[in-house]
Amino acid sequence: MSILQKAYSALELKEQGNILIELLSTHLNNSKHSASQTLNWNTPENQLDFWQNQSEQSNEVKDILQTILNTSINLHNPKYMGHQVAPTLPLAALAGLMSSYLNNGMAVYEMGTASSAIEKLILQDICNKIGYDANADGFLTSGGTLANLTALLAARRQMVKEDVWEDGSNKKLAVMVSEEAHYCIDRAARIMGMGTSGIIKIPVDKHYRMRIDLLESYYEKATENGLQVIAVIGSAPTTSTGIYDKLDEIASFCSKFNLWFHVDGAHGGAVVYSKKYKSLAKGIEKADSVVIDGHKMMMMPSIMTFLAFKNKIHSYQTFSQKAQYLWENSEDEEWYNYAKRTFECTKSMMSIQFYLVKQAYGDSIFEEYVDTLYDLGQVFYEMVEDEAHLESFLKPDANIVCFRYVHPDLHHDEINKINQQIRKAILEDGRFYIVQTLLQSKNYLRVTLMNPFTSQKEINELLKTVLTLGEKFMIKNQ
Repeated sequence: MSILQKAYSALELKEQGNILIELLSTHLNNSKHSASQTLNWNTPENQLDFWQNQSEQSNEVKDILQTILNTSINLHNPKYMGHQVAPTLPLAALAGLMSSYLNNGMAVYEMGTASSAIEKLILQDICNKIGYDANADGFLTSGGTLANLTALLAARRQMVKEDVWEDGSNKKLAVMVSEEAHYCIDRAARIMGMGTSGIIKIPVDKHYRMRIDLLESYYEKATENGLQVIAVIGSAPTTSTGIYDKLDEIASFCSKFNLWFHVDGAHGGAVVYSKKYKSLAKGIEKADSVVIDGHKMMMMPSIMTFLAFKNKIHSYQTFSQKAQYLWENSEDEEWYNYAKRTFECTKSMMSIQFYLVKQAYGDSIFEEYVDTLYDLGQVFYEMVEDEAHLESFLKPDANIVCFRYVHPDLHHDEINKINQQIRKAILEDGRFYIVQTLLQSKNYLRVTLMNPFTSQKEINELLKTVLTLGEKFMIKNQ
């Protein structure tokens, strides 16, 4: 038997699949009980050297897979409290394996018959949860960055009279967005040629929500400067602090001035599944377009993003590119030919991952996940408030909490330095994983509670670690 024949044999698949599932099962069990590190820290250079040596030592599948597990960050560990990426639900991961195996590209219907129909059903459900009527539609795409860009391209298509896609444009266009919005909005606007002047950043209030009272004056100033504002973007929530903008009020402003209203709900749009927290996104149903990441608050593998449009026609008019070898001439919408509506001419069967989970567990699993983690955000905040030498930045809306070590004997720069040292020490220790952010020129430790099995026990251990390190560095820096 040739190597190629062996590699494609059903027996090889079964043997290697059994090895993988056994390793992942053990990994998941150990992770849930915090029996392993969250991160085995290594510098980029040392990591590269390690893998160079590893490549020369072992070709055994089991050894390679185990080494990858050992040298990768462990999101399934309850002590992971870092970036906004979910610990993948095992069933979704298994569906991902099937997606990779089948490799249906989904550019045209023939290349994704089952997944195309499933995607249509999923988006109908998402649109319904948002509060849209039967006239809505959308699709899945690879990540919030791409989804936000696509939504803004759709906004441009609707708000600008000229056909920019075909003829280009010399118009000075602009969007309005919170100064705390995710950087992908800034990046999307620059890709679209708006430049710095076309990204109108609205200041936030003391609660870090976009100041709605400033929208009209900023809009009028932009118009006076020769800019055509095409859209306002609301954050649900912002990524730095996890605070939701007042979407309902932004919707009213957009309605008054006939502007496209887009909601970047990449992190927290999943609250549409939660009866308890859905009010945080009040007004989301008035948006012309909404982005929600499945790999954040819906336990899906990276990367999976829902892009929903209030008016389905808008999702078909974004791109007007002819590729007759891919599809036949047709006057209908051709919802099943997804390359007509997305950047991706080939995209994975990500729809089957969400569909399988929804069918197996129902919508209640998404609600329970959101409620568990948002509740935990409040618990974390309250535990920080109970410590004399810790302070939080503000009360969280979601599962993102910013806090820091403080001491009355320390001035501003010393506090910043100590919190930087604390984060570095935690990173290198590897038991926990948290990140940091700069708010009002102050360094804060930042947690995003993504693991539903994180409890007060892990939070208490983290806070005690921060306090111990803070005291250590305070003495050391004197």
